[in-house]
Amino acid sequence: MIRSVISGIGSYVPPKAVTNDDLAKLMTTSHEWIQTRSGIEERRFADEGVYCSDLALEASKKAIEDAGITKDDVDFIILATLSPDHHFPGTGCALQDKLGIGPVGALDVRNQCTGFLYSLTVADALVRTGAYKNILVVGAEVHSSALNFTDEGRSVAVLFGDGAAAVIVSPSEEEDRGVLYTELHAEGKYAKALHLDIWDISRKPYLTAEDLEKGQHWPAMDGGTVFKHAIIRLVEVVEHTLEKNGFTKEDVKYVIPHQANMRINQFVADKLKMPREKFLHNMQKYGNTTAASIPLLLDETYRQGMLNRGDLLLLVGFGAGFTWGSALLRW
Repeated sequence: MIRSVISGIGSYVPPKAVTNDDLAKLMTTSHEWIQTRSGIEERRFADEGVYCSDLALEASKKAIEDAGITKDDVDFIILATLSPDHHFPGTGCALQDKLGIGPVGALDVRNQCTGFLYSLTVADALVRTGAYKNILVVGAEVHSSALNFTDEGRSVAVLFGDGAAAVIVSPSEEEDRGVLYTELHAEGKYAKALHLDIWDISRKPYLTAEDLEKGQHWPAMDGGTVFKHAIIRLVEVVEHTLEKNGFTKEDVKYVIPHQANMRINQFVADKLKMPREKFLHNMQKYGNTTAASIPLLLDETYRQGMLNRGDLLLLVGFGAGFTWGSALLRW
């Protein structure tokens, strides 16, 4: 049986680190306030002129090298982001051009914090059918250009950072390795709990000076609603994923969760009665990098020598939409 495996992985973050104390110079906040509520201590911001596709390019190069292939072996691209280079065309096309490869397909996925899980699911299906052999799956974000660094926007602005991570998804006949299962969900009735108003295509014109004056070009979040639903849905999806595949919580080596909020992940671990140590984190260094957060953490875990062939990993995420999901894989 053909199964898809992560044959290569890589990540990239901009060199510029922005601490909580740095943000406290721009708005009324403090390191203690941010760290206590989110677990975040610093994040990376890209310089002006740096595109989402630029970060994706650096991560992609590392993943291609790690897979032991060349860029010309990549036969499809899936790029997940909520911060595309432009409203259109798709940023995957920009990445294809910057990689300098032939006219392979390039698909953009716009599922925000669960974008990587959605992308991995699509790649897994395409590889299993034999349609493609080396799919480049990327999560990349440049949040820093579109955050409101004033007291009005601080509840959102302090949470996000820039970064990218990529994997190569390839076929394998190894029984003890690869993507075992994925599960995806969405519940659009909660879309307004975490959203951006500015691209309201129903309006004519869809963008006015008044919209900018009202701050509708900044992201808005109902933090309490997001927090509550994230815990409920993540607990549900972990339990269902393990039960459906005949595994126990003890079988899982690590949970690789979306890096939105340390308290959310700790609550989920506690409700599942799993050791908090199994839930890995790097948000303290990078903040919430949305579509990049899960593969960025997975790559860092791999680079630190924490993974062995055959380890059972559970990737989970929850975010805007609302969307949530899981991916169960053997490393």
